Amino acid sequence: MQRIPEPELMDGVDQVRAYAAADFDASDQAMLDRFSALCGGDPGGRLVDLGCGPGNISLRLARRWPLATVLGLDGAPRMLALAQERAAAEPELAGRLQFQEALLPLAEPGPLAAAFSAVVSNSLLHHLHDPGGLWRAVAQLAAPGAFVYVQDLRRPASPAAVDALVAEQMGTAPEVLRHDYRASLHAAFTPEEVAGQLEQAGLAGQLQVAPRQERYLEVWGRIA
Repeated sequence: MQRIPEPELMDGVDQVRAYAAADFDASDQAMLDRFSALCGGDPGGRLVDLGCGPGNISLRLARRWPLATVLGLDGAPRMLALAQERAAAEPELAGRLQFQEALLPLAEPGPLAAAFSAVVSNSLLHHLHDPGGLWRAVAQLAAPGAFVYVQDLRRPASPAAVDALVAEQMGTAPEVLRHDYRASLHAAFTPEEVAGQLEQAGLAGQLQVAPRQERYLEVWGRIA
């Protein structure tokens, strides 16, 4: 099945409302546990979440590692406003969790260059029309020895497989979420395509990619 790109930003009013109300606790926690296991339980003291959206993963990172600072980056202002609202409801995270608007590829990382001990991204890659922008950002932001973990959807083999996943995973979800999930599955990459992206970015010797469960792929490793 050929890839069909989707809009890079998710910032419509209906989308933000739907994602604010959605329950992604189980999948978000599973991703965080996987990240923790792969990095050995200690991601270091400065973490960045690329494509943070409404802040789900950023918040979990800040809660899980109370000595670390976390920066969430996203290009969608309404999603960032929701993330900041959620963070404000947890005053114990003040000073350690921040959000910033940014589009990939980063034109100039400035003080963020090589500043992070871990670079995390969840479900961003399939949105990008130029997937190399994500890998360039990883190389820009990761400090030497930084751990990288990227989880994303992987593209099913056929439209029928897309239909089956939408029915299974989003059967009772609002229509806006069903529509977005279907579009995301069509826009997702295969592990083989991501391996080619890593090769082109010069990261193939440092990061590895593999399928995960029935609908994900994951990329992980340390930056030299």
